Amino acid sequence: MHTILSSATTTVRIGDDQPFAIIGERINPTGRKIFQQQLRAGDLSRVEIDVKEQVAGGAMLLDVNMGTPLADEAELMRQAVPLIQGLTDLPLVIDSSIIEVLDAGLAVYQGKALVNSVTAEDERMDAILPIVKKYGAAVIGLPNDEEEIPEDPARRLELVRKLIGTATGKYKIPVEDIVIDPLAMPVGADTLHPSRTIETIALIKAEFGVNMTLGASNVSFGMPDRHTIASAFLPIAISAGLTSAIMDARSPQIVRAVKAADLVLNRDEWGANWISAHRAAQKAAAEAQAQGTT
Repeated sequence: MHTILSSATTTVRIGDDQPFAIIGERINPTGRKIFQQQLRAGDLSRVEIDVKEQVAGGAMLLDVNMGTPLADEAELMRQAVPLIQGLTDLPLVIDSSIIEVLDAGLAVYQGKALVNSVTAEDERMDAILPIVKKYGAAVIGLPNDEEEIPEDPARRLELVRKLIGTATGKYKIPVEDIVIDPLAMPVGADTLHPSRTIETIALIKAEFGVNMTLGASNVSFGMPDRHTIASAFLPIAISAGLTSAIMDARSPQIVRAVKAADLVLNRDEWGANWISAHRAAQKAAAEAQAQGTT
C-alpha cells in the first residue's frame, strides 16, 4: 500500500517496499525560544536555514509547524508554506491542532500534503477530516480519544479501527491516504513504552497494512544520548512495519541507522542508496578538509 504525497514537481511514495521516509522535524518552534521570538516578530529567516540543513541531511518530506504563543499561527503558516516551497521541492506535512491553521496551509500548498494530525475523538475527526477531504490531502491518525492515551496495544488497535472506519466510511478518504501514528512514548517514563509501540505497529500492519509514522524524538525524551536511542529504536520499528518517521534529519547517526535498515530489509536494491550516501559523505568530508587547509 502506497501513500503518495507530492509538491508541485516531486512525488514521494511511502510504503513497506519503499525506502524509509524521513520527515524532517526541525521547522517547529517547540522548545526553541529564539525561533519563537522571531516568529512573533514575523521573521521567517530561520526557516530557510532549517530547510537547508534538513534537505542536506537526507529529509524526504518536511514537517511545518508554526505553533507559537502570542503569534498569528494561521498567517505564519500562510507565509511559511510558499516560502518553503520556493526553497525545496520536497513535499510538506502541515502540522497544527488548529483548524484555521491547517486550512490556511493547505489553501496555499501546491501538491498533495500530509496533515498532522487527527485523533480518534469524534469532535476532532468531524472537524479535521472534512478539510483533509476538501484538499485531497493525506492525514496522520493518532489512536487516542477523549478518555485516554492508551497503553494497551490492543486498545490502540481498537481506536485505529475507529479512525480508519470513520475516515473511509463517513468521509470517503482512501485508506492509503491514512497514515497511523502508533504512539511513541518516552522510554525514560517507562521502559515498556517502546515495546508497546512495536507491538502496536505489528498489530496495525497485520490487520490494515496501512503506512505508519511517529515522532522519533518522543522515544528518547528526557534521556541522555538521545540520538543513540533513536538509532536503536527505529530499525526495530521499521522491521515491525513502520514506514516513516518525523525525526531529526540533521543527525547523521539516525539517518544512517534507517538507511542501514533499508539495506538489510531489501529496500535498497544492490545497496545503491547506501553506497551513494557513503560516497557523498566521503566527498563532503574531503571538501571540508581541503577548505580547512587553505
